[in-house]
Amino acid sequence: MTTTGPPPASVIFTAPAKINLTLEVVAKRYDGFHAIESLMVPVDPCDTLEFQATAGELTLTCDQPGIPVDGRNLVVKAAEALRRAVGTRRGAVIRLTKRIPHEAGLGGGSSDAATTLLALNELWGANLPTAYLAKVAAEIGSDVAFFLVQTAGWCTGRGEIVMPQEIGRPLDLVIVKPAVGLSTKEIYSRVVVPTTPLDGTPARDALRAGDVSALGRALFNRLQAPAFAVAPAVESLYRELAALEPLGCQLSGSGSALFALCRDALEANRIAEAVRQKHVSDPQPPQVFVSRTRPASPPNRITLARNKESTGAHHGSPHQTV
Repeated sequence: MTTTGPPPASVIFTAPAKINLTLEVVAKRYDGFHAIESLMVPVDPCDTLEFQATAGELTLTCDQPGIPVDGRNLVVKAAEALRRAVGTRRGAVIRLTKRIPHEAGLGGGSSDAATTLLALNELWGANLPTAYLAKVAAEIGSDVAFFLVQTAGWCTGRGEIVMPQEIGRPLDLVIVKPAVGLSTKEIYSRVVVPTTPLDGTPARDALRAGDVSALGRALFNRLQAPAFAVAPAVESLYRELAALEPLGCQLSGSGSALFALCRDALEANRIAEAVRQKHVSDPQPPQVFVSRTRPASPPNRITLARNKESTGAHHGSPHQTV
């Protein structure tokens, strides 16, 4: 990323969620992680992150109680990793507004981390290229690099190797997050690596062609069966969603969120309302989002304030998070 003029004093970015249209586990790696192949797309809802430059202080606040704001949060890990990469002690005050559900397989933490890299790269005037930021992202989490590409991606390795993919037409979706959350570590511990992995080519071709019917037939997720075994309530919700007859429905990542691929926005609204009505009396009803794939674009910057004066310009343990 390059900028003209002095670096900004403050920026506000949105950070999208993601869903996995396909997810296959192809091997168990020597380092304990699983090698995967996954077709991922950025979608709504989005978190919002506000960044204000400081001389050295690095702090994070969040609007949701219970979300850690120390070194356990991927936003803080990303900021500290970029500090090491740049060799700076500059800081930032960061405010995070969460809309992406936690423990959902929607990549909220990873998206926040990637957005932090992009924002602080500009805020600190580092101007590191995206390819270098991707190396920094790989030490933070397995799917952080995906959120740097700003479009669909074919993700391999641990998920950190990303090949951008074209989206032939926007996808209309319903995302349903049950009250229960799922542990990525536990779901991966239960997965069985198949002798013959499923091929993601049909889904990639359908996505590029904008053929949503073919895409619906090509959805698959190797983590879905172990997730359903851990949380029968998620499987029950999946069956409800499938009974509403979208083009396809599936668990996203390691769950617990599910998504329905719809023919158009009208169907998405119909399905979302049906799910809401069915659970309206539940003590903890599922969260329901009418969603769409995000267009390929630079990071969604809401505001940008430039400085008035020009300024001069250890690896952590990665985590599989898809």
